[in-house]
Amino acid sequence: MALEAELKSCYCDLHVHIGRTSEGQPVKISGSRELTFANIAKEAAERKGIELIGIIDSHAPGVLRDIRELLESGEMTVAEGGGIAYRGTTIVLGAEIEIREPGRKECHVLAFMPDLETMTDFSGWMSRHMRNVNLSSQRLYVPARELQNEIYGRGGILIPAHIFTPHKGLYGCTAEVMSDIFDLDRIAAVELGLSADSEMAGYLSELDRYTFLTNSDAHSLGKIGREYNVMELARPSFAELCLALERKGGRHVSANFGLNPRLGKYHRTYCGGCGSIIDEVYATSERCPYCGSLKLVKGVFDRIMDIADREKPVVPANRPPYHYQVPLEFIPGLGKAKLNKLLQAFGTEMNILHGVGEEEIAAVAGIELASQIVAARSGTLALSAGGGGTYGKVVQHRK
Repeated sequence: MALEAELKSCYCDLHVHIGRTSEGQPVKISGSRELTFANIAKEAAERKGIELIGIIDSHAPGVLRDIRELLESGEMTVAEGGGIAYRGTTIVLGAEIEIREPGRKECHVLAFMPDLETMTDFSGWMSRHMRNVNLSSQRLYVPARELQNEIYGRGGILIPAHIFTPHKGLYGCTAEVMSDIFDLDRIAAVELGLSADSEMAGYLSELDRYTFLTNSDAHSLGKIGREYNVMELARPSFAELCLALERKGGRHVSANFGLNPRLGKYHRTYCGGCGSIIDEVYATSERCPYCGSLKLVKGVFDRIMDIADREKPVVPANRPPYHYQVPLEFIPGLGKAKLNKLLQAFGTEMNILHGVGEEEIAAVAGIELASQIVAARSGTLALSAGGGGTYGKVVQHRK
């Protein structure tokens, strides 16, 4: 593959779940029934405008059958450079896997494979070390470094998922340093998760070498693209993705678009006793300042402060800008009917968020909504913080 190829900017979301197979078999129990392989491809290509999408339950045997049928019917094709092509969008085949090292809590990782045959072989290996390979995010009963051997031995890549969340995030609940779990030379990138940004991650020097990813972790079609990346690629494919994560041949992640961490549902420490989100001044307490309960769930921000090896964050020069962007579905007053009108007028959500002027939006959806959408682009909407599994909220538009 020629490294000097002409590059283009591609929108990428590498963490989307399968809810059901085409035959109705459950894959991600908490995922929408509408999240089939075919529906995700259609949503990404036709409604969202996302050119590279990672479906991370592609290992399930029922999903593998769906992919083969879509290829045999001609509805989809094998993408040049790896992946499955559908109407200008390429699907990268992945699996979310739960691991647990002795004496530690669980964490999730994403494994991506170059093609259908390799993913089928990897699924067969996992089925011998997993109780139910048909389901998403299942425990794999092998050491983490053995998993790395199996992934990289097949030409795949490994990316720790939502690394800071208290619910099965590597730093959030499993380890204070990644080297305690993994061989650092066989980590392709890290996924920040919905409650952290590049600056927050800059408190940990161990992460300086890695490309950061902002992905949706979508459990419904509407959530696809709530966080995403812009990558400079010759074409959307597995091989180009690998080059971008390694920052080779000009390929790279040129921008991260994510929720303001305050909107993330694990941003602040939360009390399981009374349901309160703990104010920053009290976050270091072992007891809830409101009810005295010990049932505190450490928030992402507070966890990072606990394990930081720097007093101030450092953002390396090669780190792309992190743009706070509120997804369209978070904007007050923008319901399905008005969103559909905008999509009919402008094609895709990515075009609405990046390509359409305020006056054009106002002509379709009104001045107030146009103002809100432009404010969502620039991160100037006022927010209330999330915590304890509840998302933060857009509370008003600062003018």
